[in-house]
Amino acid sequence: MAEWMHRHATMNGIAMHYVEQGEGPLIILCHGFPHLWLSWHRQIPALAAAGWRVVAPDMRGMGQTEAPADASAYDVDHTVGDLIGLLDHLGEEKAVFAGLDFGVFAIYDLAHRHPDRVRAVIGLENPHFPDRPDITPLAEAADWATRHFVHIDYFRPVGPADADLAAQPRRFLHKVFYTLSGDFHYIDIWKHPPGTTYIDAMPEPPPLPWPWLEEWELEWLVSEYSRTGFTGGLNWYRAMDLRWHQRAPYRGLKCTVPFYFIGSENDVDLEVWHGDGPIEAIREHYEDVRRVEMLPKAGHMIQLERSADVTRLMVEFLNDIGR
Repeated sequence: MAEWMHRHATMNGIAMHYVEQGEGPLIILCHGFPHLWLSWHRQIPALAAAGWRVVAPDMRGMGQTEAPADASAYDVDHTVGDLIGLLDHLGEEKAVFAGLDFGVFAIYDLAHRHPDRVRAVIGLENPHFPDRPDITPLAEAADWATRHFVHIDYFRPVGPADADLAAQPRRFLHKVFYTLSGDFHYIDIWKHPPGTTYIDAMPEPPPLPWPWLEEWELEWLVSEYSRTGFTGGLNWYRAMDLRWHQRAPYRGLKCTVPFYFIGSENDVDLEVWHGDGPIEAIREHYEDVRRVEMLPKAGHMIQLERSADVTRLMVEFLNDIGR
């Protein structure tokens, strides 16, 4: 930790916080929800030691990065603009980008719109856009939610979910990290009826520490989300239809930048949200697929659940890119 540098700057019209370590070619690590830059803290030192300049921002709306109140500020124009603004602020023409969840979707948008700014993409868990061409994401979630609990539909209305999560940040984060991990089958929460809250739908987790999560790591996240609330993160969900429409010009087109992927066998997104055979479909979405690796016995929290393996693979990918 002593070598991490916390930095703050204004870019793309918002105040952004990021952590930086190392010197060399640039790699930018983009987290999802409900994560922060801290999700990458086990990878940052190793990537820096491998000869890379590592930057991990708090993504728009989360942590110490500004959180616009309107969900329209989380569309493709804004989220891609943040990554372009970060590159420009860092004085770099291009970078390797790695991400998971909403973070990697922002990277995929960037790679389609500005492939000249992306040296390569390392995707974790989410191999390509989960968008269906004939129905918007929020409409699909609303349809599912007529039959059972669906977190995307629960997050959609402004107000109720914001208040529920802000009232119990520690309980929510403790539960959701366990529920998303390979230690639980996430889709079991769909057994709850419509109208259930997210916190009530999730199982009671075992006490910390877990083999892959320390108490201080959860407490760091609880401290940040207790201060900011969850509205910024929830706005990424509320903008899903906006981003779906904005992707129309490149929906069905293959991304041209070099692509690397790490997934896990118990990831809920791979099980549900990317259609049948999401790994086999990767070559339908990318022209230059370099490596695809799957890790056993892990869920969506892969950087923490299988830290050593993720770090090893990322270093191998970066060595390949550097060559």
